[in-house]
Amino acid sequence: MSSIDTAPSAAPMTHRQVLEALSGLLMGLFVAVLASTVVSTSLPRIISDLKGDQTAYTWVVTSTLLATTVSTPIWGKLADLFNRKMLVQISLVVFVLGSALAGLSQDTGTLIVFRVLQGLGAGGLISLVQVLISDIISPRERGRYVGLLGAVIAVGTAGGPLLGGVLTDSIGWRWNFYVSVPFAIVALILIQRTLKLPPRPRRAVSIDYFGAILITAGVSLLLIWVSLAGNQFEWGSATSWVMAVGSGVLLIAAVIVELRVKEPILPMELFRNRSFSLVVFASLTVGVALFAASVFLSQYWQLSRGATPTQSGLLSLPQVVGSLVASTTIGVLISRTGKWKRWMVLGASILTVALALMSTLRFDTDIVLVSIYIGLMGLGLGMVMQNLVLVVQNSVDVRQIGAASSAVAFFRSLGGTLGVSVLGAVLASRVSTIVGDGISSVSAPADELATLASGTIPNVESLSTPVRILVESAYGQGIGEIFLIATPLAFISLLCIIFLPKAELGTKTGIEQLAETQESNDLVDVTGGDMNSLPQTGAITLPGDDSRSTVSEAERSAAGHTRS
Repeated sequence: MSSIDTAPSAAPMTHRQVLEALSGLLMGLFVAVLASTVVSTSLPRIISDLKGDQTAYTWVVTSTLLATTVSTPIWGKLADLFNRKMLVQISLVVFVLGSALAGLSQDTGTLIVFRVLQGLGAGGLISLVQVLISDIISPRERGRYVGLLGAVIAVGTAGGPLLGGVLTDSIGWRWNFYVSVPFAIVALILIQRTLKLPPRPRRAVSIDYFGAILITAGVSLLLIWVSLAGNQFEWGSATSWVMAVGSGVLLIAAVIVELRVKEPILPMELFRNRSFSLVVFASLTVGVALFAASVFLSQYWQLSRGATPTQSGLLSLPQVVGSLVASTTIGVLISRTGKWKRWMVLGASILTVALALMSTLRFDTDIVLVSIYIGLMGLGLGMVMQNLVLVVQNSVDVRQIGAASSAVAFFRSLGGTLGVSVLGAVLASRVSTIVGDGISSVSAPADELATLASGTIPNVESLSTPVRILVESAYGQGIGEIFLIATPLAFISLLCIIFLPKAELGTKTGIEQLAETQESNDLVDVTGGDMNSLPQTGAITLPGDDSRSTVSEAERSAAGHTRS
């Protein structure tokens, strides 16, 4: 699977060639976004039809996030070792298979299993598209194209819930899963025809199987524990302690392995880079806001406001519009000026304020106010999300861009998965408490009381008026409290961004940087490894490297950034 022994061509691509190459990649990214959003407005109906409860609801979402999370760093590391074009095509095939099978599900158990397969493919798409974009576009120019990236994400985020709602209301929710298959096939064809990458230089390949197993097992056990604790067993029970300690041991073992192996899945040396470490923490907390918004807003509209899936998608449009406007506008400004930090600080501030406002949600909150709050949240996310990846790609060695970029996506997904699991458990507990306290004061048919007592998510439209008002009030209050919990997490993201070191954006693409690195290595080989025989045209300290070691100009170009 290694490429021929040739240095990659460093010839820059024209604007037209970049757009052609991006067409297939953005379609692939659209497929991944569509898969995660198209079912969001339909999940209450899906879980109700499949006789599931709040735990099943959370797991249908969590299973995909879990698979995406644990596979993302693996896909990213493979991108540093093997043919990236082939990898992104493989991830598309896996995704199509998972989507088609998910549409055939007859119960929540099989749906969860096939959503895992879907998540594995989505993890590859999310990780590899970011890496491939860094190959063909320099950090300084990437801002203008990040607008296209933001637009695709916005259309997928907006069109997904709306499309899912229309499909559910017209021909059935199973088409929520089938609809992404033709888009994935088109993406495969476009990538094959338009993405032309030079061969990567030959290098010895050592795959970290043990590290991959430990990371997957440790993260999976952690997320399963967080998802089930408080529902299937008590937080302080023996089962809970075994799972918590077990996940901790596995993750510690994973860190030890990653420190020792030749080609670690998640290189620990990246954490010595200050920018990388801060972005990782920011991504964790941003992930909570991102996934909480997509999951719990659908429940708010349908279970607290009585909206249909189609109406739920339409009511979520302000968030998408805000994200689209922010990502496109700020992307262009960053490319023109090279200034990125001020916009990220502003975005994180807006996000924090928006989540605080969202915490005031109740079942009778004015819809205009809710729309304003959602729009502000979209603005904040649009300014922050993609630029976090840009900062990392600009601050690490080009040979580790795959691992670093996927690490950002990994921690964002990890934060989102943990957030959805914990917040879902909190929501279920709060709704159960509120309904339990109020059920004695309303008169209702025995079958409705039995449904509420079982914890099954009800079909609000079929409930009698007193019970419907009680359920709507419970979900409105519970979801407002969810956003209150998420608010301090957004503030942590703001602090991380404030402390990011300022750095100029590089002007060379990943391919150009890799070519220069290969040239430098060839010179070292010619001189027998005597670096003193190379011309030293300048020395700098790499951002985030506390060792203050100096590097040559060639190495600086390979890193693709300077300290401002």
